[in-house]
Amino acid sequence: MSDAAIFAISLGVTLLGLVISWGAFRRRGAGVGLRGAALSLVPLAAAMTGVTEFFVDLAFSPVKWAGVAVAGLAVLLYMTSGAMMSRAAGSGGGKKAAEGKDARPKSAGRSGKAKGAVEGPAQGGGDPELAEIERILRDRGIS
Repeated sequence: MSDAAIFAISLGVTLLGLVISWGAFRRRGAGVGLRGAALSLVPLAAAMTGVTEFFVDLAFSPVKWAGVAVAGLAVLLYMTSGAMMSRAAGSGGGKKAAEGKDARPKSAGRSGKAKGAVEGPAQGGGDPELAEIERILRDRGIS
């Protein structure tokens, strides 16, 4: 497609967008109108900088589509490898944390609790202030 045709189409789209933006400005306010005007100028700017030619060539060139497909494949492989690496790193840390919980001795007072009983947050190294509040409540017979 020739430069003159690309420029004429872009100019027409820009002018149409500006007319619609002017109507939006009148009906809905300055913010909406200015946003519409900004978006309306994009096709003209793309034509003047040569970006439009790239996209026109891209749309009609099988070689460029193959390049886009290869780039997409590269991104997909990169993201998949990142997910695999984060799972591998996360699984090793999870095993160590589970072993640490099993290795901790159970307190004698808690062993006789019924199944499904809830332990207080002070057991797992929670908030020390909360542990103190729980201790005070237990001392006063409030549980």
